[in-house]
Amino acid sequence: MPLLDHFHGRLARRPWQSLHSQWAGMIAAQLNRRLPPQFVADAPVSLGSKASADVAELEPRERATASQANGTATALQTYSPPATDLLMPVTFPDEIKIEVRDVQDDYKVLAVVELVSEGNKKEEGERERFAAKCLSYLGTGIGLVVIDAVTSHRFNLHNELVRLAEHDDKFLMPEGCWIYATAYRPVSRGGADLIELHPWPLAVGAALPEVPLALKGYGCVPLDLEASYLEACQNLRITG
Repeated sequence: MPLLDHFHGRLARRPWQSLHSQWAGMIAAQLNRRLPPQFVADAPVSLGSKASADVAELEPRERATASQANGTATALQTYSPPATDLLMPVTFPDEIKIEVRDVQDDYKVLAVVELVSEGNKKEEGERERFAAKCLSYLGTGIGLVVIDAVTSHRFNLHNELVRLAEHDDKFLMPEGCWIYATAYRPVSRGGADLIELHPWPLAVGAALPEVPLALKGYGCVPLDLEASYLEACQNLRITG
């Protein structure tokens, strides 16, 4: 099934979050069918995540800690911090990703697949934060795949990542490439720490690629984006 435009035309009437969350679930299911039992892929989706609500907006109620001693919950003791007039505006964007974890090593994250949301591309600050998050994965050797099918904002977050890392322009994707998939594989060769790049420009109406997902400390597994996208669209009754 060719890639559709979920942000313009008739498909824009349906919430794109439904497609992205379903797609993330299908990618996780595909990985779990392929990976050995030592690894597990999960798709935790956070739509419009908030760090915490202001206590003034909540009805007073007793809260319990997650831990329980002798089967009895202990009330959480909170306090009000000093008042401040320094209130910085911020947007908590949707976060849609798939994590591959090692169940035999304290559920350590080995790889991440990020599905770019509208919020990730809308504002300059959010684009920088997304790029910084991706660099933090790569800086710890975690394999990464970024899938950007958001056609409503003309920015390339891979190029944002390259510029933020202050790398040479030769690593940039072409101007005008607004949707794409990129696989990043951290490797050490000859005493040097490197990131293998596998970029694929995407196009509405064209097939999606198969990309390598690197697992930290292990090899790569193929990620068939076409198959997972098709399954997600079929589940949501989306047709071309």
